[in-house]
Amino acid sequence: MKHAELTKKSQANGIVTLAILSLGLFATAAAAADDLELTKPGTLVVTVQPYMPYTAVKDGKLVGLDSDILTAIADKLGLKIEINVTDFPGMLASVQTQRADITIGGIAWSDARQKVGLFTDPPYYSPPAMAVSGTASFPDVASLEGKNLGTVTGYVWAKSIAQVPNASPHTFPSADSVFQDISAGRLDVGFLDPLLITYQQQQRPDMKVRIEYLKPPTNEQVAAHPDYKYFQAYMTGFYLPKQSPKLAKAVSDQIDGMYKDGSLAALITKWGGDPQQFLVPSPEMAAQRRGVDRPADWTPPSLAK
Repeated sequence: MKHAELTKKSQANGIVTLAILSLGLFATAAAAADDLELTKPGTLVVTVQPYMPYTAVKDGKLVGLDSDILTAIADKLGLKIEINVTDFPGMLASVQTQRADITIGGIAWSDARQKVGLFTDPPYYSPPAMAVSGTASFPDVASLEGKNLGTVTGYVWAKSIAQVPNASPHTFPSADSVFQDISAGRLDVGFLDPLLITYQQQQRPDMKVRIEYLKPPTNEQVAAHPDYKYFQAYMTGFYLPKQSPKLAKAVSDQIDGMYKDGSLAALITKWGGDPQQFLVPSPEMAAQRRGVDRPADWTPPSLAK
């Protein structure tokens, strides 16, 4: 047989071998995806609310920080994404009633929420941030006493602001309503996710709303007012049904890998955050979940490792 014919035959065999390997890998990925307790085979049903720069839907696709993280994870798991849009209480309910596989968007880990759903490892951590107007300054919890305080219905800060002495706590259906009341002088402080406040500053400078960071309360203050713990930096998480432990673990594994390969730091930077603020846990965070929804030796993922 001529050399050219041998070469062609060898190349053809190589293509066939590569095709067989590719099919094998595809079959393995498909089998793994089928084992993830999904509501629809090969599809990750996600519920979000319009909450830029964390989550939104544009031209039928997810956009925002959490959206970018989840899209990268779905790609690695070989899953398509199906999107449903609702409000924040609806997001949580859709997971707890198994109408969605997952919900995302700055969701704070809490003991109450983990009792009726599953949290992934934190895709990032959120420092305590306030939306304020003009030059007003509120450096610590004591400075909030007697003030008009607001947040969104269902957010963990609703419990915190209710415990501030002599303050008037208010909850609103959306962050837009919080910003409007701050701009109009009806609220002194709004507790919201930090990137949301930065995004509002960029999009609506006319409202003169700016971000300020709160000095976290001391352990003594938290002992006296237990819900002050939500004035501390908190762990976010992607939230899944109790019936989906394999999916929760698969997503957590991908999140942990994104800390290590630098892709999370790149996405945090892309959306206006500081990786050192968002990807390094506070010392008390490990204890909050150890023996609750994580093993006794669990260590939160960190950029610092």
